[in-house]
Amino acid sequence: MSDDFSFAVQATDGAARKGEIFTPRGTIRTPAFMPVGTAATVKAMFPQDVRATGADILLGNVYHLMLRPGAERVAKLGGLHEFMRWPYPILTDSGGFQVMSLAKLRKLDESGVTFQSHIDGSRHHLSPERSMEIQQLLGSDIQMQFDECVRLPCSDEEAERAMRLSLRWAERSRKAFREQPGRAIFGIVQGGANKALRVESARALADMDFHGLAVGGLAVGEPQEVMLDMLETTVPHLPAGKPRYLMGVGTPDDIMQAVARGIDMFDCVMPTRAGRHGLAYTRFGKINIKNSRHAEDTRPLDPDSSCPAARDYSRAYLHHLVKAGEILGMMLLTQANVAYYQQLMVGLRAAIVEGRLSDFIAETRAQWAEGEGSHLAP
Repeated sequence: MSDDFSFAVQATDGAARKGEIFTPRGTIRTPAFMPVGTAATVKAMFPQDVRATGADILLGNVYHLMLRPGAERVAKLGGLHEFMRWPYPILTDSGGFQVMSLAKLRKLDESGVTFQSHIDGSRHHLSPERSMEIQQLLGSDIQMQFDECVRLPCSDEEAERAMRLSLRWAERSRKAFREQPGRAIFGIVQGGANKALRVESARALADMDFHGLAVGGLAVGEPQEVMLDMLETTVPHLPAGKPRYLMGVGTPDDIMQAVARGIDMFDCVMPTRAGRHGLAYTRFGKINIKNSRHAEDTRPLDPDSSCPAARDYSRAYLHHLVKAGEILGMMLLTQANVAYYQQLMVGLRAAIVEGRLSDFIAETRAQWAEGEGSHLAP
């Protein structure tokens, strides 16, 4: 294992890439899906169970960890990896998403953002320098620049203002990161749904010597076709030899379509959030386990799954757990969903190597549309 951070593309199929990101804490196979561990935990899952699904890397969040338990406390306790018992790579989101999602609880200016805590109302100032300091204290392997994410749709004027501010913050974030051997910092492309702004942002960030680049500010209210249009516009201007990360995306179909357009990394709360609300993602499509038709169904979610949660428990039992409000129901469905997302990534990586990505995508979508058909006849 190298002590340096590096990325290698091992196979391509059209714009899609299969590769590996090398870090001192382990190798990240790409395309990669990162389960979201916002507050130093993937909700309703043990760390070892997250690893067992095939996850190589998790995501944590600067804003939430800043508030509770505090970055200095995490550092005192040995860093985020030790704190949450996850010895593998961790990426931390800089807090830029909360600039959008907590718009009613913050004030923004050139220096940064002052948040009013959603927990106790206390005030906290987050600047590019403070965001990077927090990420260094946490000890994350991939650290994100501080940026401003805007919700779509928005005016071109608003998108341009936020994009240019994010570029200035990118320069400050890159400077504050300094050099941390074995760790990386990614810049974040912004620009709303404006093609010219996206291209300008991507080109400017490519000149700043980041270790990787992310596409931010998508999957924030726009239709899928707008998101894909922005990717087709942006990706050609991202360095071919560095990882490309589409932040906050998404549905399994969003992920497949983005992989086909050259994206390497993803994160989203969707599989864990859905699991806590009774929705399972499977190769047969989505299954709402709360539906009464599952009350006496002895079949598992998927008898061929490598995940015990999807393979070994009846739908009737899962239905009962969810209807009864039992925590185990949330745990099992979350594990099944995260495992499905990881199995999807395995399929995508294999399809790229085999040069049959378009067939894989078509077959996967056809299976969702068909549903269970004759595969799991009652």
